[in-house]
Amino acid sequence: MPYIRNQIKGPIGVFDSGYGGLTILKEIRKLMPEYDFLYLGDNARTPYGTRSFEVVYEFTLEAVIRLFELSCPLVILACNTASAKALRSIQQNDLPYLDKSRRVLGVIRPTAECIGEITETRHIGILATSGTIQSESYPMEIKKLYPDITVTGVACPMWVPLVENKEFDSEGADFFVKKYIDTLLEKDNEIDTIVLGCTHYPLLIDKIRKFTPERIKIITQGEYVAASLKDYLGRHKEINSRCTKNGKCKFLTTESVDKFKESASIFLNEDIEVKSITLE
Repeated sequence: MPYIRNQIKGPIGVFDSGYGGLTILKEIRKLMPEYDFLYLGDNARTPYGTRSFEVVYEFTLEAVIRLFELSCPLVILACNTASAKALRSIQQNDLPYLDKSRRVLGVIRPTAECIGEITETRHIGILATSGTIQSESYPMEIKKLYPDITVTGVACPMWVPLVENKEFDSEGADFFVKKYIDTLLEKDNEIDTIVLGCTHYPLLIDKIRKFTPERIKIITQGEYVAASLKDYLGRHKEINSRCTKNGKCKFLTTESVDKFKESASIFLNEDIEVKSITLE
């Protein structure tokens, strides 16, 4: 059902299927501390990376609708899988009926935009979930901006479980980190830039650097998404004026509050206010 179109003010919504989006939120808050944020993690139904396009779209749309209901004028899909599998459909097909005055943005385009100034060999690698790799969203976005860049992707299905089970700094993680990096470089040894196309992966950064040749630059998304959002709000005053600015941040989860707090502590070093909700 379409929403009543109004100019209500509220926090910036940040959505992820799990906890990785907290790495994006952390960088956004660092750059824009005056804004209010409402984070929604669909932790009860994570991971999205192995689910079909149809299911990811359905779940993501439910989350966007809920954040709209909670007065968010702008929603960031801080999840590569949701950005890859659902963003375009929501922007083109659903927003006109939900509320044309609100916006939904993803994390893939801002990451793709920075690549051209970083790579020198014009060969880059993408390490991401199976869903993001299968969607080919990164190659498509990068080719639109930089047709001369060769993009090679490898899925890393074991990396998210390593992070969420707090094994990201263990010796046992070495095998799986090295395995996927080696696979990527075997596909293209001219790669000079690797994009970590999943918001969980920054927690593995020390391991990733350990097994990546020093000549290769490693790109994490948070700072680029944050800079892109700040630029976007600077250019879209009509959206910026509807984003409340009290420096507050609240959290919602489809899992238990205690479990969210425990897992979120991997990503955030602060006491947080969390409520449990259902999506449907």
